[in-house]
Amino acid sequence: MNILIVEDDAPIAQALEAQLPLHGFTVHRAETLAAAMECAEEQTFQAMILDLRLPDGDGLELLKEVRQRRPPLPTIITTARDALNDRVRGLNAGADDYLVKPFELTELAARIRALLRRSAGRADPVVAYGDIELLPVTREVRLRGEPVALSPREYAVLDALLARPGAILSRAQLEEKLYGWNEEVESNAIEVHIHALRRKLGADAIRNVRGVGWMIAKANAPDR
Repeated sequence: MNILIVEDDAPIAQALEAQLPLHGFTVHRAETLAAAMECAEEQTFQAMILDLRLPDGDGLELLKEVRQRRPPLPTIITTARDALNDRVRGLNAGADDYLVKPFELTELAARIRALLRRSAGRADPVVAYGDIELLPVTREVRLRGEPVALSPREYAVLDALLARPGAILSRAQLEEKLYGWNEEVESNAIEVHIHALRRKLGADAIRNVRGVGWMIAKANAPDR
């Protein structure tokens, strides 16, 4: 899940870059309105974390522009502005949520997951497909009711595949979900994660479509 962080405060941004990947998010950072707009035009994001006070303007300017171009992009404003009229301005400009600094990173991660569930139409906090259950709020995975321990990136691969059951996701699409722009991706990283998921969830859980990508296996579908 790709998250765009628009934040010029280095300590806060560095904390988000270090901690949000532990919750399964791929983080891309922009420090200015101009850089954020360039990122939004070049990359697909599932959510945006937006500061309001930026070196080249007000974050609400970016929010209004992004909303016009890409209405579904969920956005959480994070700012030290805690006055009621500031919160109302942010929400009226198109923000989905508003979090006043300082905040706990676990709360921010929970709010991001809640926005993603709503934007994906997941009213039910449990995503089920066959014997596999994924609980976005707690980031738990169950197989036939029993808990399965996954690494953050294994979870991210499974979440991406379960978000589009029956659809084939290419290597590039999965890498986009897992890695930031500045992260080096090993050539066999996706295969390693897929192998681990198959070992933990069953050899038939994920189907390989040779030369194309991977998909969550359909019931009674033959492997290739």
